[in-house]
Amino acid sequence: MPPWLQLMLDSLGPLLWAGLIFTIPLTLLSFAFGLAVGLGAALLRLFGPRPLAAIVRFYVWIIRGTPLLVQLFLIFYGLPSLGIVLDAFPAALIGFTLNIGAYSSEIIRAVIGSVPKGQWEAAYSIGMTWSQTMRRTILPQAGRVAVPPLSNTFISLVKDTSLAAAITLPELFQSAQRIVAVTYEPLILYVEAALIYLAMSSILSALQVRLEARLGRYGGFLEARS
Repeated sequence: MPPWLQLMLDSLGPLLWAGLIFTIPLTLLSFAFGLAVGLGAALLRLFGPRPLAAIVRFYVWIIRGTPLLVQLFLIFYGLPSLGIVLDAFPAALIGFTLNIGAYSSEIIRAVIGSVPKGQWEAAYSIGMTWSQTMRRTILPQAGRVAVPPLSNTFISLVKDTSLAAAITLPELFQSAQRIVAVTYEPLILYVEAALIYLAMSSILSALQVRLEARLGRYGGFLEARS
């Protein structure tokens, strides 16, 4: 067996373990919390009082206008200057959550705004309250439209978690760096890490296609019934 292949096989287990313990949980938690933040921010931006809407606009402006890596550094290395010390995983989770929250809020705001005004009027005409209209009529329709862009955001997040290596989180890419420090084989190890990220992204992309196809059939069924 060639030495490079043996090295890849030997390092595959540690890299997959790091992905299972850190990369995947960080991705799932960040996306879930970020989606909740994004939904709240979008609703405040659309329907909240002006002061809160202004705060949300400022938050989105700051997050979208600064690099994610800088945001992680501010949380992990900057906050200790204020007496706030966080471990690497919570710092990364906060950073990714805030980042996903800002971007997803713009997606959610756009898809809610794309729902025809007649849907609101129809819901109000049968006695629904604002919250019932939002929960039963608007969000289900907006959610179907939001699946493709939010799925792309999720897939991008899988790859962006590699930035957490810069704040010492022992996720997949940082584990590859540690093995490189011992083996002095950066090309082999970084190619292997890239292939693992590619495999995860490809699986998620395939799932996205299936989900979009299913939602498309469901949407067509609803349109046929209406």
